[in-house]
Amino acid sequence: MSLFSKKKSKEPQNIDEVLVQFSQLKEQFEKLSKELETMKIDSVANLKNVAVIRFNPFSELGSNQSFSAAILDGTNNGLVITSLFTRSENRVYGKPIKNGASVYLLTDEEKEAIKKAQESR
Repeated sequence: MSLFSKKKSKEPQNIDEVLVQFSQLKEQFEKLSKELETMKIDSVANLKNVAVIRFNPFSELGSNQSFSAAILDGTNNGLVITSLFTRSENRVYGKPIKNGASVYLLTDEEKEAIKKAQESR
């Protein structure tokens, strides 16, 4: 018997049949509870906290074409990507993030993007 079954089941005729249905519902509830708990645990590893900071690193350019984007999972692991735009070129840097920090030196914009991503929960 499925919890979301469209089939019409017959109504219980006595207390024993009611108890059997309660037992089946309890089993289904326990199964769904376990599945939900597994999904919660699995979802921690999903990249889900994202933030983008746009900025102008060079005074000769007129707009905020450069950016830092932090993409983190539920345990503050992930990456930060920074793009530095100039008139003649565009450079892109990627840095791994573990527990909200990196073994590489982070710019102020990258730190801000990480902080903003952490707050987006």
